Order: sequence, then C-alpha cells, then structure tokens
Amino acid sequence: QVRMVESGGGLVQAGGSLRLSCAASGRTFSNYAVGWFRQAPGKEREFVATISWNGARTYFADSVKGRFTISRDNAKNTVYLQMNNLKPEDTAVYYCAAAGISSSNPREYNIWGQGTQVTVSS
Repeated sequence: QVRMVESGGGLVQAGGSLRLSCAASGRTFSNYAVGWFRQAPGKEREFVATISWNGARTYFADSVKGRFTISRDNAKNTVYLQMNNLKPEDTAVYYCAAAGISSSNPREYNIWGQGTQVTVSS
C-alpha cells in the first residue's frame, strides 16, 4: 500500500513561489500516476496537475498552466509541484493523490495525502 505525505505549503505574497513535495512510501510508487488537487474554503476539490508513472506525460488545469510545473523522482519516491507567480486565488489546501492512470477526475484516485495549506496574500 502506498501512503502519501505533502509538505512545502506556507504563506507567500502574490507573485511569489512555493514548491510542494509529495513523499510516498511503498515500493510500488513508481507504478502510479500522481495528481495534485486543491480545495479552497466553501469550494469543491479541483484538479491542478497530474503526471504519469514515468513522468513522460503531464497535464495542467487551465488556471495554473504556464505558472505551475509538476515533476517526479521515482528514486526518491517524491513528486513535486513547483508553483510560480502565485495569485491570491491559488489559496487552498493542496492534496496529492495516486492513481493507476493520469486523470483530472479525483474519483480516479484512491490514495490521498492529508494536504498542505497554501496561502497567497495580496
């Protein structure tokens, strides 16, 4: 069983950057696609980005395209979300999750981390 733990969240001013990490335990981590999702207060959880098991394919929500990048290091069992030019509307709890295939649908993901808070001040 793979377990996921996010880190790297915090408070940043608009225009700043943060890098989130998603550390996974379990020898089969490299078999999974990983997605990042976020949830702001009073809103539904929304897709942010996803990366295939080998890092060859990535996909981003339109709202973050050109500002966020996703990468993975399977040797370290870690996926990263680099977030640049952050905006106040990026404020949310960010979750990483694992799935058999890359997808923007959170229902495809069956292993979730506990989340990390990102707050962007204006």
